[in-house]
Amino acid sequence: MRRGKEKHIRDSIMAFLKAMGMRERFEENLSIAFWDTVVGKEIAQHTEPQKVSSGILFVKVDNDVWRNEIVYYKNEIIQKLNQKVGKRAIKEIKFY
Repeated sequence: MRRGKEKHIRDSIMAFLKAMGMRERFEENLSIAFWDTVVGKEIAQHTEPQKVSSGILFVKVDNDVWRNEIVYYKNEIIQKLNQKVGKRAIKEIKFY
């Protein structure tokens, strides 16, 4: 498939989601799909993104040591997730 055609399909889908009032929610949840790619294999093995609500991504962490470590990278993770999504969909991450 040509690049221009892919962009047209993506734009059409996003326009449909916007018309249905679902675009923002879709973009927020898209960050869950990108989680493993953004944080890398090691962190992904110890974390599981659960949901997004009002721009807050809730991530389950398997132990306190990893939770304390990941907190230091929170802003970088938010930036990379939003870059992947293409907008500022995630404003905060809550690790638990």
